[in-house]
Amino acid sequence: MLKELIHTPEGVRDIYGDEERNKLKVKSLIRNTINLYGYEDIETPTFEYFDVFSKEIGTTPSRELYKFFDREGDTLVLRPDFTPSIARCVAKYYGEETDPIKLTYCGNTFVNNSGLKGKLKESTQIGVELMNDASAMADAESINLVIESLKSAGLSDFQISLGHMEYFKGLCDNAGIEEENELLLREYVSHKNFIPATELLDSLNCDDKSKELLLLSGESIGDYSVIESALKKINNERSKNALLRLTEVYEILKVFGNEKYVSFDLGMLSKYNYYTGVIFKAYTYGSGDAVAKGGRYDTLVSSFGSSKPAVGFVILIDDLLMALERNHRLPERHQGPVLLKYDAGNYKEMIGQAEKLRKEGTAVSLVPLR
Repeated sequence: MLKELIHTPEGVRDIYGDEERNKLKVKSLIRNTINLYGYEDIETPTFEYFDVFSKEIGTTPSRELYKFFDREGDTLVLRPDFTPSIARCVAKYYGEETDPIKLTYCGNTFVNNSGLKGKLKESTQIGVELMNDASAMADAESINLVIESLKSAGLSDFQISLGHMEYFKGLCDNAGIEEENELLLREYVSHKNFIPATELLDSLNCDDKSKELLLLSGESIGDYSVIESALKKINNERSKNALLRLTEVYEILKVFGNEKYVSFDLGMLSKYNYYTGVIFKAYTYGSGDAVAKGGRYDTLVSSFGSSKPAVGFVILIDDLLMALERNHRLPERHQGPVLLKYDAGNYKEMIGQAEKLRKEGTAVSLVPLR
């Protein structure tokens, strides 16, 4: 029994020593960068009512939630995702606010993703939410802030992949594909599984033009020429407007001077159904998955009773640290505190020295002389 108690459950782990110091340093660097853009800190509860993350809201599937009951019998869940919690909070406390709302958070999320090898069930995230601003400028600022945050953490070689939910939805709507099949097709295309995607489109008797564009979306990856090419082929206004929005965002990012970090992926989609517009993910060497992701979600806050357009992103700190380590970009090694040894004869002198050094900004550890 004692042997079992010193081990952590599957999917979680202890973080200590240099790794914890690196994590704290990276978190501090990113949060300082975010605060420079005018974002204010917010803290929401670790657990919420189940309905905050319900299927209707479009967040994490129920089977991946950690659920439990309070003494009144209400179903509660450990938060799997910060954005719905922030949306609930904004609807409650900022419902009448008409100016832009800029909020940032830092904390842990909990997802029972036992089927995903190597993924922790508890992970640390830092993110921002910009609400009451439906502009392309808000989209561009969010993407630019991801770039600046990753740079501040020490990452230099990374790419922001940019897409738009409405591009794919417009193609599906034009082809007469209903929501259930659209969700299935979205999963195939986003994972580049073109054989089952083709079989599904054939079974739906999709016209050749729509079929071509839907399958092509999964291969439309690259620089701005991807957008230019798609604009020449597109067959509906909904998708065209999505491409024009991406163009507008890209032009603003050029003013920020960070367009070199941006590429496009018209087949990029999200498992979160609350996204409504621009979406993006940050990739780098040394990490098999995105180290940051986000997008526009203009209808989510209305689920809690207050309609507000919004855009935001999250940086996955654990994945980022792994990438920084593999790219040899971790913060400089911590030197540790100065050790001052004391005994019964000199402890007053050692305390005096320690306090003097601490006031000068030097870390000091008093240890007994053995």
